[in-house]
Amino acid sequence: MQPGQPTVGRTYQERLGAILAEATGQETSTVARAADTVAATFNRNGVLYIFGSGHSHMFAEEAFYRAGGAVRVCPVLKPPYMLHEGAVRSTQREREAGHSRTVLDGYDLDGNRDCMLVVSNSGANALPIEIAGTAREGGLPVIAITSRAYADSIQRPGPRLHEVADVVIDNHCPPGDALVRLDQDLPLAGPASTVVGLTLLNTVIVEACARQLRDHRRPQVFLSANMPGASEHNQRMISQLSARIPHL
Repeated sequence: MQPGQPTVGRTYQERLGAILAEATGQETSTVARAADTVAATFNRNGVLYIFGSGHSHMFAEEAFYRAGGAVRVCPVLKPPYMLHEGAVRSTQREREAGHSRTVLDGYDLDGNRDCMLVVSNSGANALPIEIAGTAREGGLPVIAITSRAYADSIQRPGPRLHEVADVVIDNHCPPGDALVRLDQDLPLAGPASTVVGLTLLNTVIVEACARQLRDHRRPQVFLSANMPGASEHNQRMISQLSARIPHL
């Protein structure tokens, strides 16, 4: 590297920042539609369910039981479809058809009050698409966070997540989800979809809570456990929803 040249880390940060700015700038209307959907769910005393397989399961964990996060969030977490019990097999499972009923078993989805948010960067794997379809069949509005560019670049046949969901938030990430070249004989490195997608997800949630206030409702938000009064505050929230959210 020549003196004065940006490091590869700095290049990554700049490219990531550009994608984040593009996504947050261009997805304003879809984020607003998603926030409307989530606020309506909260106002009906419903639950926002969140599902992602592989690394996308982090979206469900990020929004759940989160300091500064909405209380009415239920992650859909089934270990065989995450990473920690076998990353290779979980990748195989998310590409196989027929797993959605098993994944959703044990969750009290109610189409009259709840909604579902599904995350898949590629938007082409069978499992998140089937989860979205199953939720819609049950009457739940479905929000997706995905990369349209990645989905459109994949040649294998079949539906894409953005074709199944009611509201689609595009993360504007490139096919392959990597931003910098380390060397000519190496794959690109430096993923973007988690940083961008989680920003979009949390934007939807805070906007939904703001809409509740606009509707003269009091949003339910968790307090960080080390803040004064947190234990009492959070326990009041938990007591209202522990029967509906199994992971509490």
